[in-house]
Amino acid sequence: MVCFALGNPGKKYAQTRHNIGFMVADALAQKLKTKFKSGGDYQWLSKEIDEKEIIVVKPLLYMNNSGIIVKEYLAQNQDDFTVVCDDFALPLGRIRIRERGSDGGHQGLASIIYHLATNNFPRVRIGIGNPVPEISHSEYVLAKFTKEEIALLPEIIERSVDALFCVFKHGIKKAMTLYNVKPSN
Repeated sequence: MVCFALGNPGKKYAQTRHNIGFMVADALAQKLKTKFKSGGDYQWLSKEIDEKEIIVVKPLLYMNNSGIIVKEYLAQNQDDFTVVCDDFALPLGRIRIRERGSDGGHQGLASIIYHLATNNFPRVRIGIGNPVPEISHSEYVLAKFTKEEIALLPEIIERSVDALFCVFKHGIKKAMTLYNVKPSN
């Protein structure tokens, strides 16, 4: 199973809302007790759990070009995969797992759909909250989390990692049943 975690490379974007996919991937690496390796235009890690190989890939061509890396990687390594990314249509911390679907205005998903010529792939979307009307979507997703949001991030990221483990171990349908619910806080 391959997980493509979406985000933007570089320190400038490290703590932005659009990079929650990278944050989840980094937390997953810590939980797996492994580190990312460089693959040129992407970083990757691999770990075997319960006799299944888990591969996590972070495309480094910026969000809008994520599909290039996904297509190239899958051309060499045909495997089941899922995508983890942010979603400004969901409240902060809400997880929505789907087997397929539209890009929902997400440029990384749009790039993957375009390059693979299909929207038939699983995705784990993590809510980053809705932008206020005065701010454009692109400004909002590229902005850093607020102080209040930062305090909530560890729990959000941990729950997102748990959701990915559920996808890896039990499949997308089970993960949808367990994680497509409102958090209990």
